[in-house]
Amino acid sequence: MNAVPATLWSDVIGQVRLNNAPLVRGWFADLALAKVDGGVVEILARNGAQTRYLRRHCQVAFSEAAQAATGRLVSVVFTGGDADDPRATPEQPAFDTLDEQLTLNDDLTFEHFVTGPCNRLAHAAALAIAEEPGRAYSPFFAYGPVGLGKTHLLQAIVHAVRTARPEARFSYISCETFINHFIEAVENGALHRFRYRYRHVDGLVIDDVQFLAERERSQEEFFHTFNTLHQSQRQIILSADCSPSEIPSLEERLVSRFNSGLVALLDRPCLETRMAIVRKKAKLRCVEVPEDVVRFVAGRIDTNIRELEGALIRIDALSHTRDGKITLDLAHEVLGRDAGRPIAIPAILQVVARRYGVKAADLQGKRRSKVITRPRHVCMYLARQLTSMSLEEIGGYFGGRDHTTVLHASRAVAGRAETDPAFDRTLEELGNEARNAT
Repeated sequence: MNAVPATLWSDVIGQVRLNNAPLVRGWFADLALAKVDGGVVEILARNGAQTRYLRRHCQVAFSEAAQAATGRLVSVVFTGGDADDPRATPEQPAFDTLDEQLTLNDDLTFEHFVTGPCNRLAHAAALAIAEEPGRAYSPFFAYGPVGLGKTHLLQAIVHAVRTARPEARFSYISCETFINHFIEAVENGALHRFRYRYRHVDGLVIDDVQFLAERERSQEEFFHTFNTLHQSQRQIILSADCSPSEIPSLEERLVSRFNSGLVALLDRPCLETRMAIVRKKAKLRCVEVPEDVVRFVAGRIDTNIRELEGALIRIDALSHTRDGKITLDLAHEVLGRDAGRPIAIPAILQVVARRYGVKAADLQGKRRSKVITRPRHVCMYLARQLTSMSLEEIGGYFGGRDHTTVLHASRAVAGRAETDPAFDRTLEELGNEARNAT
């Protein structure tokens, strides 16, 4: 094969991205076409770890792509680094985690993250980390219910670091991967390789760290890994669906270390933030959504971002079976016409004040006597259960209290309801009265 088309490499990599997306890694942009000789296409990787990943997982994919691009029965070989990585010694194996990294979503960047009162602290911390990894906040622990943007923030940090510092070794994995690697290392007598793999990174990013619960040996190993990285001023980023102290069976020493950095809650977004999210998701999907539909969808779904996006996808899909236009009637058809009347905090205040014989103004004031504190906590609990307001917004309504106060009050009320059936019935009655009063 003498004449090599100038677009050969772009055609090959394009075919791989199109037909084998799960295999694609961010560092594929670093690959290059070395030469084409005698029916062999040689692809050059940057280091041995990349070469090993390509040989292990991508041989068929690249061969098929090269054959499609050339129209000939060619074979593919990968070169670059191979086993001669100068960092590899019997005591210190070559750093090789590229084949276990979680795949980054190109849409999960800072540019596409919508900020609001519910996530402003976590977003600001993530930006600072991306600018100065290892110095700004380490460890950084992001937590909150599913679908509120924790994974988005983690991936945004990794995207930003890899763009600004391509030489940085940032390992982005799930907690399950860490545990499985540890188990395999124990079974195969390869703990030295496991430890080198995770303790010689510039940044360790682990999603869903709550799965360390009930894993005593994994917690022990993670404790030492954490200490090694922290003492060498490397970046540690963790996420979970609850705060460190709420992870069941997590050792106290790990709880203490997780809390030693910045712990940031991602709460449910308020209406304005949800509307901004719907607009952003519509723009990413190149879908035109009228403002009345944006408001309806955001008002109808107040749980999490994934459900907002799912609703938008369903509305868009149904529009393609009609005239292609998204209208309010179409949104009603998909999500239901009865969006329900929103419950306002003033209604909750009135029914609680009437039940407990106190003034609504006192519930919003600074008094801390037991006769006021208990019904105030009930108000906060009901506001959390019945409205779409964030913890921060609810706290602001009750004398400017912070989100931790609202969270503590809600948990205290919920805990009492579990052990006191009469109190549980009272909460149900108050909730029904608030709904009827709105």
